[in-house]
Amino acid sequence: MPATVIVGAQWGDEGKGKIVDLLALDSDIVCRYQGGPNAGHTIVVGEETFKIRQIPSGVIRGKTCVIGAGCVLDPEVFLNEVDELESRGQSTADVHVSGETHLIMPWHVALDQASERRLGKLQIGTTRRGIGPCYADKAARIGIRVQDVLDPKILRQKIEVALAEKNVWLERVYGVDPLELDELAERYESYARRLRNYVADTSLLVDRALHDGRKVLLEGGQGTLLDLDHGTYPFVTSSSTVAANAATGVGIGPNRIDRVVGVAKAYVTRVGEGPFPTEIEGPDQRRVQELGGEVGTVTGRTRRCGWLDLVALRYAVRLNGITSLALTKLDVLSAFAEVPVCVAYRLRDGSETNEFPAHQSDFHHCRPVYETLSGWQEPITDGLPDAARAYVDFVEHQLGVEISLVGTGAERERVVALH
Repeated sequence: MPATVIVGAQWGDEGKGKIVDLLALDSDIVCRYQGGPNAGHTIVVGEETFKIRQIPSGVIRGKTCVIGAGCVLDPEVFLNEVDELESRGQSTADVHVSGETHLIMPWHVALDQASERRLGKLQIGTTRRGIGPCYADKAARIGIRVQDVLDPKILRQKIEVALAEKNVWLERVYGVDPLELDELAERYESYARRLRNYVADTSLLVDRALHDGRKVLLEGGQGTLLDLDHGTYPFVTSSSTVAANAATGVGIGPNRIDRVVGVAKAYVTRVGEGPFPTEIEGPDQRRVQELGGEVGTVTGRTRRCGWLDLVALRYAVRLNGITSLALTKLDVLSAFAEVPVCVAYRLRDGSETNEFPAHQSDFHHCRPVYETLSGWQEPITDGLPDAARAYVDFVEHQLGVEISLVGTGAERERVVALH
């Protein structure tokens, strides 16, 4: 049985959690393949709202959940999430963490925060959750992995070796207080005692599930334009977010994937710094923010909002091999008499292109070319108003990819299936 990848097609915050929650209904296993607690998925179930940062959102459906080797894990965040879910009647007994997942340590958080402060106006706009420094240590081969919690002696030894170097950076480079070894080692051993119950060979678990004909969903944490290699560098995350990395991040062969569902808002948002060609100016920015509830699940920061960018979305379709799209939050645009859509970029030399610029300097200076569509100015209830359907058809035609799902509200049942 093949696997399906759910990938964000913009700068993250596209509503992947809701789409994963929907598709998980007919799936057996839901896996997170990259990222850490810098990504938040919000799921509304009746009167309850779940905000999940570390555990795959399939946990709300009672599915087997996997945190893959491509992820980074903050044990404090993870265990707090376990406690909250359990207290609300959601079992975490079928949650499994790869032993190859890297641990976010307190020095990663301290270095992330100190680095952003030092950069000042040049800061990247990270979530300051230690994600980047953790991935950096992984690449430098000095990271601490989840499997290290299985042996208390190895765990303390690795903490001691790493801390000796990290405290030098904290004190001498960033001028902040060092971390204390005994307190930190004792705290992480207490985490380890609980974390050990969740450690598994998740690559083998997923592979066997596929062989047995079970349905597997692979979800990313962030969006395509935050990909470390192909995103709007340096204003990106620290891992590969695109669909091709789903196989690597979980530990299966790429030939096991046959469907890639891209998730995009009917407009665009981004959190943090970086160029944003279609960012809305004037009072309409605040209007979209309020109507869409555009506040980061993890960061609490107000998201920057822009009109739908088909140049960037076409790029995401190409990079990920997207086979169908889920368009979320279409209801937010119901307030507007006219809805601009970016169909091309005007470059510095005056030329126009409908392809995403290959060079950062071109992207920084490009200007959006809009086509304005009629708004529908009525609530979306049972089906799509004619103008709303025309908007969806326009996007579908421009991209050459079917839009199979349309989100029309925050609740899990507010989705219209088109195909």
